[in-house]
Amino acid sequence: MRAEPDPDVPPDPPHRIAVPMTVQEWRSVTFLHWRVPVAVVGALLPDWLTVDTFDASAWVSLVPFRMRVRAPVGPAVPWLGRFAETNVRTYAIAPSGERGLWFLSLDAARLAFVAAARASGLPYAWSSMRIEERARTVEYRTDARLLGGRDARSVVEVRPGAPLSDAEVSLLDRFLTARFRLFADGPLGPFTIPVEHRRWPLRRAAVEVLDDDLVAASGVPVEGDPLVLYADGVDVRVGFPAAVRRSDS
Repeated sequence: MRAEPDPDVPPDPPHRIAVPMTVQEWRSVTFLHWRVPVAVVGALLPDWLTVDTFDASAWVSLVPFRMRVRAPVGPAVPWLGRFAETNVRTYAIAPSGERGLWFLSLDAARLAFVAAARASGLPYAWSSMRIEERARTVEYRTDARLLGGRDARSVVEVRPGAPLSDAEVSLLDRFLTARFRLFADGPLGPFTIPVEHRRWPLRRAAVEVLDDDLVAASGVPVEGDPLVLYADGVDVRVGFPAAVRRSDS
């Protein structure tokens, strides 16, 4: 049987968001990616999503970063809208053929944001988190979950390298980072949310410390060293939710 070619995922968003629901800043973003068996991820997805694969494997990622979120108009509220977040995610395809993210867990250090997101159906946990940026490394800590999900902790410290040119960004790098929508199950059924931002300014990165429970707590055992990428950040426009049809037939 002939194997399907690996997908060439475009680095730029396939849509524009004229009227955003929120505008966000994602800063000091680290991506840690592991190859996992397709069956493991398939067991964690709803039946209306298909596992998105690269090199005949599913992938799961741990992504800690610094978040700033505000309404599209009006001033930002500094304390309320700035916090650390860490997500555990995998890659899926909707019945329409659109590629996106399915979040296995989401940890954030701001209760008001977590409460609103949980009400929509996203698996957020309110967690004690902090990020420390040093001269050569960035450290992310999730010390405890205070509300939602199994108790889990995480310490990640990475050393970002030099920026990658477009030619140095591989097909796999793009597959794992160039994702411009999420999928979720809410009280009214499956939905998707689009996002728009410039292509990721990626760097390679080296792991200095990795002591993580979040990925295993999400239901995915991983082994070996992850593929690691880092980005200083992007400005993001987040669209409004739209219903997902369970079948495109």
